[in-house]
Amino acid sequence: MTNLSYICPISLKIDMKNKSLLLLVVITLCFVTLSSAQRRKAKGTVNIVNGIAVGGGITQYDILTDDFNFVNTSGWIVGMSATVDIPHKIFNLSYGMQISQNELSLAAKPSALSTTKLNVDYKLLTAQLAFLWHFKLGTDHVTLDIGPMLQYNSELEIKDKELKPLLLEGFTNATAGDISNINNFNFNGAVGLTAGISHFKLRAQYMYGITNILGSLNKTDFAKAEAKQFKGNQSMLALTAMISF
Repeated sequence: MTNLSYICPISLKIDMKNKSLLLLVVITLCFVTLSSAQRRKAKGTVNIVNGIAVGGGITQYDILTDDFNFVNTSGWIVGMSATVDIPHKIFNLSYGMQISQNELSLAAKPSALSTTKLNVDYKLLTAQLAFLWHFKLGTDHVTLDIGPMLQYNSELEIKDKELKPLLLEGFTNATAGDISNINNFNFNGAVGLTAGISHFKLRAQYMYGITNILGSLNKTDFAKAEAKQFKGNQSMLALTAMISF
């Protein structure tokens, strides 16, 4: 039996440099073990390979509603996902998060009698958690992507704060600042197409808001004054490039 009294004094003398080296060795062994475990294929089982993908691109965002005449412009999107590649199956899986900033504008005027129109620009920041099925279209490198998304988004933030008092076109009581507090949590459905080579892919994805993103406005005083029930569903088209590891 090994005498522990000889081991402990030695371990206490390990300096910080050796501790760092030991930590590096342990981490390396963990990665090697996990990598080997992912690629080990026992009889009667399917080899599953995990990976990470990062990417970014541009968006086209809109809120589909009969209550406001939103004009959309392009925005940006970045994201990261963990992919589960299942060979010899018709689909792969991924789960991840993406963040985007989008812009919208509405026409407004200083008063109800004014004929001068100004564009009020808003920006909207979204963070989405996604779980997607990637159905292979004859090859591993072209897939049809379908799945749900849980979204948290900011309020509709006016880029020029001085325009908040402007009266929105088509309303008698609603100002540009009144519509900022939209729903912060929303649920989306996503469908898309991904194509590329093993470590580089392009994706076109359409996201539709299943929940009413304007629902919170129905609790405001100006909604009661206008005698309206606001309803709107977000619509986002994203074109992204991704690198996988």
